[in-house]
Amino acid sequence: MKKRISVLKASIQQGQKIDRKIADQVAASMKAWAMSKGATHYTHWFQPLTGTTAEKHDSFFTPSGPAAGIEVFSGGALVQQEPDASSFPSGGIRSTFEARGYTAWDPSSPAFIMELGSGSTLCIPTIFVSYTGEALDYKAPLLKSLHLLDEAAVPVCQYFDKNVTRVTATLGWEQEYFVVDEALFLNRPDLSICGRTLIGHYPAKGQQLEDHYFGTIPERIFNYMVDFEMECHKLGIPLRTRHNEVAPGQFECAPMFEEASIAVDHNCLLMDVMEKVARHHKLRVLFHEKPFAGVNGSGKHNNWSMGTDTGKNLLSPGKTPRTNLQFLTFFINTIKAVHDNADLLRASIASANNDHRLGANEAPPAIISAFIGTALRSVLNEIENRVDAKTFDDLDKADLRLDIHNKIPDLLLDNTDRNRTSPFAFTGNKFEFRAVGSSANCSKAMTTVNTIVAAQLKAFREEVDGLIKGGENKDNAILKVLTRYIGESKNILFEGDNYSEEWAKEATENRGLNNVKTTPEAIDFYATERAKNIFVKNHILSERELHARMEIEFEEYAKKIQIEARIYGELVYNYVLPAAVEYQNALLDNVMKLKAVGLNEAHYKEQIDLATNITLHLNHLRAALERMVEERKRANRIEHAREKAFAYCNNVKTLFDEIREHADMLERYLPDTKWPLAKYRELLFVK
Repeated sequence: MKKRISVLKASIQQGQKIDRKIADQVAASMKAWAMSKGATHYTHWFQPLTGTTAEKHDSFFTPSGPAAGIEVFSGGALVQQEPDASSFPSGGIRSTFEARGYTAWDPSSPAFIMELGSGSTLCIPTIFVSYTGEALDYKAPLLKSLHLLDEAAVPVCQYFDKNVTRVTATLGWEQEYFVVDEALFLNRPDLSICGRTLIGHYPAKGQQLEDHYFGTIPERIFNYMVDFEMECHKLGIPLRTRHNEVAPGQFECAPMFEEASIAVDHNCLLMDVMEKVARHHKLRVLFHEKPFAGVNGSGKHNNWSMGTDTGKNLLSPGKTPRTNLQFLTFFINTIKAVHDNADLLRASIASANNDHRLGANEAPPAIISAFIGTALRSVLNEIENRVDAKTFDDLDKADLRLDIHNKIPDLLLDNTDRNRTSPFAFTGNKFEFRAVGSSANCSKAMTTVNTIVAAQLKAFREEVDGLIKGGENKDNAILKVLTRYIGESKNILFEGDNYSEEWAKEATENRGLNNVKTTPEAIDFYATERAKNIFVKNHILSERELHARMEIEFEEYAKKIQIEARIYGELVYNYVLPAAVEYQNALLDNVMKLKAVGLNEAHYKEQIDLATNITLHLNHLRAALERMVEERKRANRIEHAREKAFAYCNNVKTLFDEIREHADMLERYLPDTKWPLAKYRELLFVK
């Protein structure tokens, strides 16, 4: 493809628009390339706000007369298509009778050929917008945020290197997932519909022996990994890493770093490939953040950095005072952005799925903080203590340059320890946003990170330029501003155990950080003036688009909890209650037979006690389920999306644990042969 469509290089590398004649040439070359690989159809591949990808296939073949036809693919078909916008989430932007929407080609992301069964399809990455121009996908705001970051970062880079003309955000994601046997998966309505087990008694052995992490990969899973990696390599996804994760049945894969927009596309594509290949192995892959209680959930760590067109990683400590100051500039500005916009970062990772994982002693908590390591923390402390607005002019600039700047080259990558409990951790030459959920589209979090850092860099540039115009030396001006930022951002820095109760108390009571544990609360942050200043003023989202996304997220949350509530009813009435009553009848029948042969109560006391306990749990289970159903009905009568989401969160979901407690006790009492659902022991360990 590179040979055929080299004309695209200028567009991809310099952001130049493509005129219609070039689009026709590219379309012809794409068609020839795709057909040489066996493709018969093409599709615009996009990422609507459903959390999955979407595609509509059209054939190259077009009839040209009786018993004749020709393969056609024009520049117009490449550049734009018209899917139905009313059938995707729009938050009120599109109604049922307003169906028109457009997919528009994103030339910065390579087209690819998807092989499925006996057919092949040319897939063209696109954005998705409404007829009136509003973004209806994750990709369009991401591309805007990348452009904004480039515009903001280049002028700051030019303080240090005039040759820099472009800055790109890079992303390396780490995808965690569970794998279960397909037959066991299909036995569980909760797994197949909700992606997680709503009931299930903990097995005797979970992850407490810590013997699964980095252990030998089971052969069946290894074969599956080899197959989906092969398919990914065909599609240009540069997977490199595979290993067992902490929980039994849990694994991880990770690629090389790429430009952020391409990395996002590749992650969406990876999840699709993994699900398809798993079925060939009679397996099912689970991307839910918390498919099993009692063991670790899954995340998608987003490793983010910035790189220049001169080959410099802006978050990598340099080897000279000047490049050290450049590193400190981007490093401290990123911390300042996280401090000032922690609530928006929390909102960017909010979902019904991720609520089960955040803060569960396996993942970062809902409190947003940043970890930078003791070595860099000491450097920032020294800068702050020695370089402040009052005393800076009295310092010896040469001594300052030696004492502070030359400490940075000694900060090798392994000098910064890792903190797996931190939501936003610096890991040597990048920041790792660990709180992103495993099923999430990376775009949501990355759009927020790009935008807040870009906004911060713009503010930094204005301040520094103001000082320079006032007669300040450039380096002095930069250090003065950075010094103030260090003091203003201290509260977000934390090096310790983010899981501890002491940290939760310290963060909320002494540092003024929020501990928002539910998705509806987090979504509310998008209604703040801060959100408007960040997203609307920087032209990432219009006010209408921002409001629409809030509506979509509230609706999605309520629907997911509603589905889980309905599955609870199916599990209890169709599986748990019948099995428990059948076993209870068998116990009582046994008691009657023992009585009939003249045995006294001492001989069947255990049966009576067991039958009594089953009755108690059945009564509590049914009562809790009925209360939950009533609360669900009340919530369903609420029309306002926000109020409905809060009702499901505070009134419906809160009853799930009680239902589960009694269902799990019944599983414990019933014989293995009588329990109708696959157990944790089987789901986690049968491979």
